[in-house]
Amino acid sequence: MQQEYNALMLNHTWDLVSLPSNRKVVGCKWVFRVKENVNGSIDKLKVRLVAKGFHQVHGFDFHETFSPFIKPITIRIILTLALTNTWHLF
Repeated sequence: MQQEYNALMLNHTWDLVSLPSNRKVVGCKWVFRVKENVNGSIDKLKVRLVAKGFHQVHGFDFHETFSPFIKPITIRIILTLALTNTWHLF
């Protein structure tokens, strides 16, 4: 858990800001998972910090979220378009 927290801090995952008087903090929680080998022995322990987005209010702060993950199909589409149109990606 400490390793995950340190990675979040090193990547500047969030910024501390003042909380406006008309807003509530969206909480978070740690989610733990045990990955097992085929024989049932423990391969590794995984932990991640997730936001409790279900506390958001529709129409107030509902659309102010961001997730840095891209679906693999999106990457394939972008690469296909880049190859087809001879775009330079880097």
